[in-house]
Amino acid sequence: MTVVVKRIDGSHRLEGTWAGAGSANAFLSHLQARRFSPATVRAYAFDVVCLARFLEERGIDLSELVPTDVFDWIDWQSSPRRPGGTLVSISAGPGAAPASVNRRVAAARAFFEYLVIIGVRADNPVPAPRRGQGLRPKSRGLLGHLGPGRVRGGGRLVRQPRRLPESLDPVDVSLFLAGLGSHRDRAIVLAMLLGGLRAGEVRRLLLADVDQGRRQLRVVGKGDRERVVPVDDAFFAELAAYLARERPPGLATPECFVVLHGPSAGGPLTEAGMRSMFRYHRQRSGVVRVRPHRLRHTYGTELAAAGIDLLALRQLMGHASPETTAGYVHLSDEHLAAEYAAARAVIEQ
Repeated sequence: MTVVVKRIDGSHRLEGTWAGAGSANAFLSHLQARRFSPATVRAYAFDVVCLARFLEERGIDLSELVPTDVFDWIDWQSSPRRPGGTLVSISAGPGAAPASVNRRVAAARAFFEYLVIIGVRADNPVPAPRRGQGLRPKSRGLLGHLGPGRVRGGGRLVRQPRRLPESLDPVDVSLFLAGLGSHRDRAIVLAMLLGGLRAGEVRRLLLADVDQGRRQLRVVGKGDRERVVPVDDAFFAELAAYLARERPPGLATPECFVVLHGPSAGGPLTEAGMRSMFRYHRQRSGVVRVRPHRLRHTYGTELAAAGIDLLALRQLMGHASPETTAGYVHLSDEHLAAEYAAARAVIEQ
């Protein structure tokens, strides 16, 4: 491919021969100016690259893209990749997940909206979805002159299956924890398991945000939303051991968790470094399902099952939408079976 994402001067930009790279980089700079988080800018960069590769493959210019091309792009993403021929490798997979496709479409819609604002295009070719109605025709009748109305948010071009959050079995969690070889790694895992922190929130956690006396963490989540999270003593015991025995003394690095070995020792733990850490420990312990977000899901599911107030759970997890928090409130198979048995006993009396 002739277009890639590279980290340049602390931010992510597109590089390559794609004709639209300049416009895409201007869009990413625009997001930075609007104080979008670095992680969001990075995600938009990769989403735009996906569109760029499709346009290059089909020979379509940014100024020529029409709505039908967007639907072709959706089909292109959902099909297994064909890296070197007409046959599809078994390992190629089924293509992008519906959630990934919808996220890329939303990013493309924002990109073209920016192009409309700066005058590069006269219209946005990415269809705006409506809830449950697809692309609506213009309104007719007595008030038809008012137009179809405001586009309602929340719709998606690709239907997504609604799944419950994936939590982990306590035995798997215990086996994974037992295989961790450092206090740092155990503190990282417990921050997710006992505090519900996201992987990025753990990496960005500052020493100044740790209140060992009150057993609390000040967490900066998505959209720079801050929250204070109480965490169990087990986490703070591992954290204290890490700070006393493993973290190099006298570091100026403000981040709490740093690289312990190698040429980048003392620097903040990176996203790639955390992925590598989890991959290594999964292979070592044989517990293949343990991933950062599943640890967070386990935290939310356990609190919901214990009957915590939903407003409190939403605050603890840093959810912007109450619907996301509500996804953690589901009945276990055992509870459903017990309720069914109790109802049958009443019926049979």
